[in-house]
Amino acid sequence: MAGKIEDYALIGDLETAALVGRDGAIDWLCVPRFDSPASFAALLGTARNGQWWMGPAGRPLSRRRAYRGETLVLDTVWETVGGTVRLTDFMPPRRQFPCVVRIVEGLSGHVRMCGELGPRFDHGRVVPRNWAAGERVMRSVAGPDAMSLLCEEPVDLSVTEAGASLRFSVSAGQRLGFVLRWTPSHLADTDAPVPDARAALAETLRFWHDWSAKCRYRGPAREAVIRSLITLKALTYAPTGGIVAAATCSLPESPGGERNWDYRFCWLRDSAFTLSCLMRSGYHEEATAWNAWLIRTIAGEPSDLQPVYGVCGERRIDERAAPWLTGYEDSSPVRIGNAAADQVQLDVYGEVMNTLYSALRSGVTLDVRMRSLIVSFMDHVEKSWRDPDRGLWEVRGPPRHFVHSKVMSWVAADRALRLARVMGLRSREQRWRLMRDLVRREVCDRGWDARQRSFVQYYGSRRIDASALLLPKLGFLPPGDRRVRGTVDAMRRLDHDGFLRRYEEDDAARTGGLHEVDGLPGGEGAFLACSLWYADALSLVGRGDEARAVFDRVLSVRNDVGLLSEEWDPAKGRHLGNTPQAFSHVAVVNTAFVLDDIRTAARRQRSARTACSSRMPVSP
Repeated sequence: MAGKIEDYALIGDLETAALVGRDGAIDWLCVPRFDSPASFAALLGTARNGQWWMGPAGRPLSRRRAYRGETLVLDTVWETVGGTVRLTDFMPPRRQFPCVVRIVEGLSGHVRMCGELGPRFDHGRVVPRNWAAGERVMRSVAGPDAMSLLCEEPVDLSVTEAGASLRFSVSAGQRLGFVLRWTPSHLADTDAPVPDARAALAETLRFWHDWSAKCRYRGPAREAVIRSLITLKALTYAPTGGIVAAATCSLPESPGGERNWDYRFCWLRDSAFTLSCLMRSGYHEEATAWNAWLIRTIAGEPSDLQPVYGVCGERRIDERAAPWLTGYEDSSPVRIGNAAADQVQLDVYGEVMNTLYSALRSGVTLDVRMRSLIVSFMDHVEKSWRDPDRGLWEVRGPPRHFVHSKVMSWVAADRALRLARVMGLRSREQRWRLMRDLVRREVCDRGWDARQRSFVQYYGSRRIDASALLLPKLGFLPPGDRRVRGTVDAMRRLDHDGFLRRYEEDDAARTGGLHEVDGLPGGEGAFLACSLWYADALSLVGRGDEARAVFDRVLSVRNDVGLLSEEWDPAKGRHLGNTPQAFSHVAVVNTAFVLDDIRTAARRQRSARTACSSRMPVSP
């Protein structure tokens, strides 16, 4: 069985990633890209669907693990009756082909070790042909895929139809390196060099240390912020700058249910939040690359804009099922690809315009050709903002007039007006201003429920939605507005033991029917990004102590190596959804900066009061 979602740590090479369990098993690896078919898919099935396990031969007395400093190099240490051993897992930054490197080092005594390697291609469906190519090498080939295992020191290597078994021992001070490399099968016999494990380790540590040293954040949440930033970097597809939403697919929002989605793609919705997160943290190169990916990807007819794309901007990411996989904890169907790419989600136009404006403010140069793109985008938004859509939560129920989608149409017009002043588009200002005012009036009229004193999820509904927490942050209404404060107060209805759900639960869904809004059965956990949006909104309305408590609560549910998935189940105390989730980690960084801004402002106020009192004349 796969471990719990929170049992997994991430390693990656900036083009793909693997998940390593507490037990030393690599249960998930897609090569050569994040969205490629998995070669290790035990996470969504069993070891027969692909896995590479390595650990002590006997039951260990204790186990601990951690990333090595501010890097993506993972150390797992086992204490056994015979001694102590460390397994170091990492993927060197890509040069030609992806490699997973595992180094076993004896720390004390003498420890017997075992390993089981079973590659399976095409999401765990295809069993390759395996053979020994020398006493220290195993090769596997099927269709377009090939893998080679190189043992840098002699070990007991037994190759079978299922894969390879390894048996060896390590004593204190002894190191053994293992390198697993994927290549296209037609290049499997080429002489491309296989990295030396120790040299690759030194290079990988140096890369991550140098990268982490650029981080600007120096506040009290430094450890959480830098781990989140490293995770975001690890989810970046370096050749294009695109950032995937998560490294995995089909990890359930409710175990045993069907809310299982493929998140190994790039969502436009994440763009503005991600850009802000990277720029404020000092990562201008990554922010510029992400912005360039966005501009290339959205080129074309605005009416063809998709909510989600492939890592190189691909539009075809058709959703299909993988029935040969049983699913994580029997959660089925296992979905590959994402049908959300075909949905109409009007909020993404606002997200794009907000990203372009944020990029310009942050010093990213916008090409003069962006003028025509902005005009064509706004022409489309002017015609379509009144239409119903599927909303930011990508519901599979009927289209509705979601309040957040309307608000983001307001954002599109507002940011277009701001861009017009610097991009020679003043002739368009009057019509964009008219649209902006019209949208605001409609949202405040039809999206506001005076009886419950909150904005609602969609026109005509009484349900509330956590996306309304973004209203002050987006500038739609000021934080002091009574409607903002009322909406923040109403979020108590979404509380799930101290965390926030995305929207209110549905009685029909709880009893086996379909949720009225999202069209799916069953429930889900608390959405971690929404909890952090709540902290941001609390900060903006002057409830800083509550905001810090929410932030600390979210940080407390990170796993032992600082990672967050999409959701949290407070009742069972476990992670849910795909992992690690970029949106959750972006929200951690942005909230840390919000709270730091509040601390800085409070400090300045105290200093000003102190200076003022020191200048007051003393009575004789």
